[in-house]
Amino acid sequence: MALLVHLKTVRDLRGKGDRIAKVTFRGLSFYTCVLENCEDEARFDEMFRWPIASRVDENEILELQVFNYSKIFTNRVIGTFRMVLQKVAEEGQLEVTDTLIDDNNTAIRTSVTVDIKYTTMDGTVGVWSDGEFLDVPGDPEGTFQFETDSLLSGHSHGSGSGVSPGRSIHGIPTFRKAGKGVFSAMKLHKTKSSRDDHKKDEPATLDMEDLDRKALRLGGFGGLDPDCISLASVTAVTTNVSNKRSKPDIKMEPSSGRPVDYQISITVVEARQLVGLNMDPVVCVEIGEDKKYTSMKESTNCPYYNEYFVFDFHVPPDVMFDKILKLSVIHSKNLLRSGTLVGTFKLDVGTVYSQPEHQFYHKWAMLSDPDDITAGCKGYIKCDIAVVGKGDNIKTPHKANETDEDDIEGNLLLPEGVPLERQWARFYVKIYRAEGLPKMNTSIMANVKKAFIGENRDLVDPYVQVVFAGQRGKTSVQKSSYEPIWNEQVVFTEMFPPLCKRIKVQIRDSDKVNDVAIGTHFIDLRKIANDGDKGFLPTMGPAWVNMYGSTRHYTLIDEHQDLNEGLGEGVSFRARLLISVAVEILDTTSTEIVSSTEVQVETVSNISESATGKIEEFFLFGSFLEATMIDRKIGDKPISFEVTIGNYGNQIDGVSKPTAAKKKKKEGGGESDEEESELIQQNSSEDEADDDGDLVSVSSTPPMKPVITDRNYFHLPYFEKKPCIYIKSWWQDQRRRLYNSNIMDKIADKMEEGLNDVQEVIKTEKAYPERRLRGVLEELSTGCNRFVTLANKDQNQAGRTKLDKERLKSCMREMESMGQQAKLIRSQVKRNTVRDKLKMVQNFLHRLRFLADEPQHSIPDVFVWMMSNNKRVAYARIPSKDILYSIVDEETGKDCGKVKAVFLRLPGKKGFGPAGWTVQAKMEIYLWLGLNKQRKDFLSGLPNGFEENKAPRTSPCLQSVPPVSLVYNMKQVFQLRAHMYQARSLFAADSSGLSDPFARVFFSTHSQVTEVLSETLCPTWDQLLVFEDVELFGEAGELRDDPPIIVVEVYDQDTVGKAEFIGRTFAKPITKMCDEHYGPPRFPPQLEYYQIYRGNSTAGDLLAAFELLQIGQGGRAELPPIDGPTDSERGPILPVPMGIRPILSRYRIEVLFWGLRDLRRVNLALVDRPRVDIECAGRGVQSALIQNYKKNPNFSTLVKWFEVDLPENELLHPPLNVRVVDCRAFGRYTLVGSHAVTSLRRFIYSPPDKTHNNWASAARLMNGYMVLTNGGSHSRPCSPYSRTPPRTFSRPTGDVTVNMDADPSVRKMDTVVKLDATSDAVVKVDVNEEKEEKKKKKKKKKGEVEEDDETDESMLDWWSKYFASIETLMEILRAHEAALAEAEEREDQEIAAEGADIKPDDLPVKGSKGKEKSRDKSRNKEKKKSHHAGEETEKHSSKPKVDELLVYNKELEAEYDNFEDWLHTFNLYRGKAGDDDEAALDDDRIVGRFKGSMCMYKLPLSEEITREVGFDPNMGMFQSIPHNDPINVLVRVFVVRATDLHPADVNGKADPYVVIKLGKSELKDKENYISKQLNPVFGKAFDMEATFPMESMLTVSVYDWDLVGTDDLIGETKIDLENRFYSKHRATCGIANSYSVHGYNVWRDPMKPSQILAKLCKEGKLDGPHYGPGGRVKVANRVFMGATEIEDENGLKKQTDEHLALTVLKHWEEIPRVGCKLIPEHVETRPLLNPDHPGIEQGRIEMWVDMFPMDMPAPGPAIDISPRKPKKYELRVIIWNTDEVILEDDDYFTGEKSSDIFVRGWLKGQQEDKQDTDVHYHSLTGEGNFNWRFVYPFDYLMAEEKIVISKKESMFSWDETEYKIPARLTLQVWDADHFSADDFLGAIELDLNRFPRGAKTAKQCSINMVQNQAELPCISIFKQKRVKGWWPFVARDENDEMELTGKVEAELHLMSAEEAEKSPVGLGRNEPDPLEKPNRPDTTFLWFLSPLKAIRYLVCNRYKWLIIKMIVALLLLMMLGLFLYSMPGYLVKKLLGA
Repeated sequence: MALLVHLKTVRDLRGKGDRIAKVTFRGLSFYTCVLENCEDEARFDEMFRWPIASRVDENEILELQVFNYSKIFTNRVIGTFRMVLQKVAEEGQLEVTDTLIDDNNTAIRTSVTVDIKYTTMDGTVGVWSDGEFLDVPGDPEGTFQFETDSLLSGHSHGSGSGVSPGRSIHGIPTFRKAGKGVFSAMKLHKTKSSRDDHKKDEPATLDMEDLDRKALRLGGFGGLDPDCISLASVTAVTTNVSNKRSKPDIKMEPSSGRPVDYQISITVVEARQLVGLNMDPVVCVEIGEDKKYTSMKESTNCPYYNEYFVFDFHVPPDVMFDKILKLSVIHSKNLLRSGTLVGTFKLDVGTVYSQPEHQFYHKWAMLSDPDDITAGCKGYIKCDIAVVGKGDNIKTPHKANETDEDDIEGNLLLPEGVPLERQWARFYVKIYRAEGLPKMNTSIMANVKKAFIGENRDLVDPYVQVVFAGQRGKTSVQKSSYEPIWNEQVVFTEMFPPLCKRIKVQIRDSDKVNDVAIGTHFIDLRKIANDGDKGFLPTMGPAWVNMYGSTRHYTLIDEHQDLNEGLGEGVSFRARLLISVAVEILDTTSTEIVSSTEVQVETVSNISESATGKIEEFFLFGSFLEATMIDRKIGDKPISFEVTIGNYGNQIDGVSKPTAAKKKKKEGGGESDEEESELIQQNSSEDEADDDGDLVSVSSTPPMKPVITDRNYFHLPYFEKKPCIYIKSWWQDQRRRLYNSNIMDKIADKMEEGLNDVQEVIKTEKAYPERRLRGVLEELSTGCNRFVTLANKDQNQAGRTKLDKERLKSCMREMESMGQQAKLIRSQVKRNTVRDKLKMVQNFLHRLRFLADEPQHSIPDVFVWMMSNNKRVAYARIPSKDILYSIVDEETGKDCGKVKAVFLRLPGKKGFGPAGWTVQAKMEIYLWLGLNKQRKDFLSGLPNGFEENKAPRTSPCLQSVPPVSLVYNMKQVFQLRAHMYQARSLFAADSSGLSDPFARVFFSTHSQVTEVLSETLCPTWDQLLVFEDVELFGEAGELRDDPPIIVVEVYDQDTVGKAEFIGRTFAKPITKMCDEHYGPPRFPPQLEYYQIYRGNSTAGDLLAAFELLQIGQGGRAELPPIDGPTDSERGPILPVPMGIRPILSRYRIEVLFWGLRDLRRVNLALVDRPRVDIECAGRGVQSALIQNYKKNPNFSTLVKWFEVDLPENELLHPPLNVRVVDCRAFGRYTLVGSHAVTSLRRFIYSPPDKTHNNWASAARLMNGYMVLTNGGSHSRPCSPYSRTPPRTFSRPTGDVTVNMDADPSVRKMDTVVKLDATSDAVVKVDVNEEKEEKKKKKKKKKGEVEEDDETDESMLDWWSKYFASIETLMEILRAHEAALAEAEEREDQEIAAEGADIKPDDLPVKGSKGKEKSRDKSRNKEKKKSHHAGEETEKHSSKPKVDELLVYNKELEAEYDNFEDWLHTFNLYRGKAGDDDEAALDDDRIVGRFKGSMCMYKLPLSEEITREVGFDPNMGMFQSIPHNDPINVLVRVFVVRATDLHPADVNGKADPYVVIKLGKSELKDKENYISKQLNPVFGKAFDMEATFPMESMLTVSVYDWDLVGTDDLIGETKIDLENRFYSKHRATCGIANSYSVHGYNVWRDPMKPSQILAKLCKEGKLDGPHYGPGGRVKVANRVFMGATEIEDENGLKKQTDEHLALTVLKHWEEIPRVGCKLIPEHVETRPLLNPDHPGIEQGRIEMWVDMFPMDMPAPGPAIDISPRKPKKYELRVIIWNTDEVILEDDDYFTGEKSSDIFVRGWLKGQQEDKQDTDVHYHSLTGEGNFNWRFVYPFDYLMAEEKIVISKKESMFSWDETEYKIPARLTLQVWDADHFSADDFLGAIELDLNRFPRGAKTAKQCSINMVQNQAELPCISIFKQKRVKGWWPFVARDENDEMELTGKVEAELHLMSAEEAEKSPVGLGRNEPDPLEKPNRPDTTFLWFLSPLKAIRYLVCNRYKWLIIKMIVALLLLMMLGLFLYSMPGYLVKKLLGA
């Protein structure tokens, strides 16, 4: 292989000298000889040859440099030419002449001519070897390595090329030399800066560039594997892949701000670990202002609620997503007191909506205390939260027996990426100052004030309000100030990261009556922070934010006040505010922290002027080139346009202020505050120079009267004189921010355009979408690298904030990694991966757009207002970054210095709805914004050929003054040809459900209309509109590349009144200049589809082409001729010419007419004799007339056909119209309704392909079904359940054997085989699981409950089957998720790995074990029943084998393609279509349904088909369909249960019952309503008889029972039984998984499997079934094997063929030709809808329907699915002793610690059945002896593990409500107090199904039994029946830690009610079976009952000695006293001797 380069000449060299050239390829350079003294041409004429080992990759580059040669000095480069070798690699040869570019990447005049050849080894050119090679990223030498997967795949020749090998190619097309720079867009790194290069992409004219032909060419060579070609945008332009050039994307109506319906549903399941002792918790759910409460649960820290709340809202999305959703737990709330708050959790609704599926399911919300942030977690609430908008459907996981996710940490309610441990943080929002506020008062008020006060004051009193996470803070009010200065900060304390996305900052005007918002700004926290590992906390500013809102003139009632509140797009600048945001994470352990989360407002210091950037003078220039399509309402008054930027240019504010001129000077010097509002903005009328000779702004155009264009629109007669405006303004220079986001926006725009191309290529099925995608990725990676080089400038500019720096860093990182990923993905894009990679690339696009949005504003947006009679009418808002100028091309705004079409629209709410669809005016406008000092370039982008017209100046002025208007002297004359071919799916504008459409085409100031076609939604106008002499101003080349926009509006002609608007679309014509050739590839143009929009909703498509032809000197004669009108009937109307209209061929369309259904009345009269008319492309056919619609709505003649000429290209096929008319008396017809089949593709018949040796691909229609003799369907439902695709191996002949084990329900599919129709082969399906199963059973996991192996068969019922199936469903879903997650992870790893150059196989797989498991699961998930194969078995070893059915978590129709395998249903519409906001969905317009089908095929059809045996020519392609005579059917509807019903009563519950309607019969189950239940289990079967076709629509509704008033409909679902009945999938009665004749799994169908099989074989004309010995059966050429014995009720075995037949039925889809999936025994889940809330699910219902024809044997009785009755049990709990109970009381006398212990217990709830023991008084050690028995009778549902209780909710309730609660026994220990409330000491809660085994002794009992419950072995009381042991009591201490507060010895004994009756026991210690009295110590008595005893105890025991001592002392004292008393007398006596 070699590459040869022939360098011929270099021309147009400058000067004279020695020249030398150097040619480089793959790093190897060759030099030419030196040409001496050559002048302007150097003829080198030299050949260079590179022998190469690997083929040339299409993005390799050849580089050629030309030097001036110097002997002494280094050679000086003249210029360089680089070329991508893509073309060479394809063509093999190429001659190119192109310009060189110099060092600055600008093109120079010098051009070079080279001839390049590329030869491969075998001499052919451009053939690529099979193994593709690819360029390794970052591989400078270009060494290549193989890409393994393609080598291994070993493509056969001719595969992968997309072209059948039969076609050959004549000659290899070569490139012809194409003008200036064919490759200029393919050259790398060329910054376009020169004037002529300004346009986006040069249209290269490549000869063979049509992609289809390219495909052909590549295919012609055989085994090409074109896996590395990429198309840059240049090639896409020249091929007719449509993109921005022909379809400008213009949105007319603002989408935000319009109210939408939302429904938020919240289920509060339970709460756990609530902090607090013995509380009565209530959960409050609060959204915005709405609050709802759960019921109160008494005395528990883990209440179980399971309550469901629904909130309905009708608000705009922004308002909805900003609402705060708050969950709080309140302790002991009742009527009188509000209760105390335990903790709250809050997040905004937007966070929920941005979750996958818009929901959190079964997640734990962590509560924190807003008043005490140091406290930590206050508990958890488990809840489900879902937010449903209109049209969202939420997939709720199946609500069956959920296993409780006890893993709280792993299931916290937090979005992905948020850390589990959130910290508290302070959010500081600093408010510095504001400026430019509008007047908020009328001038009259001001004059009144002035009269009183005597001075003129500013008319506004502003303050700032900040709202975040549901809290609001306000600054102080600054009285009367347009420039208020606050310098305050508002501080919020909130968890970080917060779950609320936006901070709302609002300036408000304080007023006595009510405060009004002046302007609002939202700060999105995601944009000012980065959570990556190199991220940063939210930070912003100090920066100015601009606020927009309503117009600035003050009115008392402002109609646009909403705009100031931040709803909708602001229509005018309001003010700017200087703020900054900072976040500080708090250390909650420190002591000096303020623990409350109240909002605080503090003052902060002022910041310097320069902190926000240096003030620069900016200059804005605008020129109005055209103003057309001005609405006729304003067409009679003079019109002018006003442009404003900030307050500059605004005519309202500040005109009266005299000081302005001086201020302005100061502004320029930047000395004073910027007071823009003070600047005088004079109009052009007061043009005068300022003192300093500065120019005065001219901000509005002179008024001018419009001229009429046509009936609806006017235009302004600008002609050659275009008015201009210019404004000077002063802003901080923060252009860098805008530049960076411009670079990113441009990359994103280019990328979006590319992705649209790719999608278009895929949609139109053109060849090679993967190449275009590679091109997109290449451009992306180049763009990213460019960003990294450019964005790094101006680092040290004034006013750069922290956010600027951090954002720059993170943007650089992101862009760099994105560039690398793009390179990587580019190498992985293959034909089969295009779609996946496209998704990934779209993620890049979102990321780019997110990065490009700059959170810190700088220059405000520009507003253009149209003023009529000085009233503001309509506006356009242009972001200033889009028109900002920069010297660097990439940084310039995308519309700077470009002429742009701008559509003006009505402000605010006026713009919603029909008013917003009208165009107020279409402007062609040119804008330029830049620094005043860069002003010289401001006119450079205008179309050439103008003269400036300056304003007359009075004083001499040095500066160049901008022009006031431009006068064009150059104009081009064009002819526009609009080829209007057809439109489809238009909006129905008349009451008949049709329209009378015509189209109006606007171009510049001209407009024309097509003819009106009546009564159709798919008009084929086939009309050429010619616009003569269109004058366009500007330079020819520019008009060619960027012609003006064409607007096409489609209207509905009404006989009275004006035409009604249907929709509009935009297009750009393909332009031909007079010197160009009219021929391929650009001409004649191809027809393209343009989407027609009506507001934001689509209203159809237009198929048209537009060309703009320049009229040169020779006049019109030179233009390509137009054929005159060919049809004489159409008069002067020109048809679309031949080269453009599609090529037609002859098709035959056969129509199957089956019947009409549900026709509504027409004009109050019933439809009696309807007929169907079918029309397509002007031809059609009529059905037979139905004579009496009421008696039989089916047609007598089934098949009719017609022939028609249709385009070869399927995408251009016209729609087919179905119309139903009612034939009335006297030959009158009325239209009943119509339907347009937009795409006929699914009805195209493709004949069988004989070459494919695959029996499954017999003839079928496109969507995978065929109706031939061999009828049968191949629409294989694809679902997470469908079995794995069969693996193939082939055997020459023999029978196909499918071997089933004796237990067919546990089989493992190893191999299933595809074979050709001719051969027979054997299939072996092994089952070696039984043994495994037995082995596994022996191994028991630790901690698992030991169970009995076999379950008693008689115990099982239908519900066992149902619950087992649901478990399987959950498993499959889980496995599915695991597989998806794994695939994603794998992909991420691959990307990471390839980035780091390691092979994915070497990766350390995270947690390989888990991986293996999930992988296993994902393999299994494909099988319908994952029969617990492999690992699953282990998991379910303990579960007995239960036969299962299939639970679909959607409706059956979704799974089986609506049962339209041969009978299709077409809805008939009548009446005007509603628009979005009226919420009139199309359902209201449906007036009936037509059932039938079509089949279309090209004529002539091959003979083989018509020669088949039994071919009935009358039936055409619809052979072997059943007859449509009426048939009687028994319909049996089983309603299992409903889930998540929408509450219908005030109490947030509903009382649902089922109503079933079929035809005229209705069954109401009103008396069996279920009280107060949103998840009712109905478990009912209903039998009805019906006659198809009259009664075929079954409606199952759920109503809410009301005591008074009518019952309300909750929701309903409709099922079309007829389609099910006739479907080939056999939806009459599901086929069970196994056949049994008795028991819970009895066969339901009256026909046995063998009979069904025989019938199917007969219908499908199959050979069989032949039953053979040894359990074999042969059907067609396949042999199936299975069991042959069956047990009857008595256990006797009998021989039977049923198992065999059933095996075949279960594998029916594998039968050749006729096989299709038969419907298994199932339960389907259908959404319930309510007509009042269209599109929002009101709940779901689980049900199934069986149908039995009455002419067959009658089926048995319906199986019993009535809800399981709970079983009655009695739980006896004996409390023997307690120990180590903490001591609570202090003794009065002695201070000794003791407790008066008693134990309380309950099972159902504290109010219901609490029981207390007696009190053990005065326990001094914490020991208590009770011997006390509690008895709890309860009703228990085994399957759901729930206790059922029925009780009245309140005394006013009418009936009892049933509750299901978990079976948990709660035991508490209390300290009894006599006078105060008892003290709670501790508790334990035992889940009776899973609780730890009690400890043998008190010593062994520890707190671990509660804390590490997961690790300890658990037991179930239902298995063990009797347990005794010690359990710990726990409570939480002050620090929220669990502590042990006691131990209890208890015995639990469970008995069924019957057993309990036989051996009754007494409560407490009573008879019967009394317990003995406890042996308590003497201290345990009550003192006031036996006071003496108490005294004895108190006194004698403790104080005996003390008392004795005291008595002795007393005696002594008494003696002493007596002594002293009697001594004196005695003495006297003695002395006196008495």
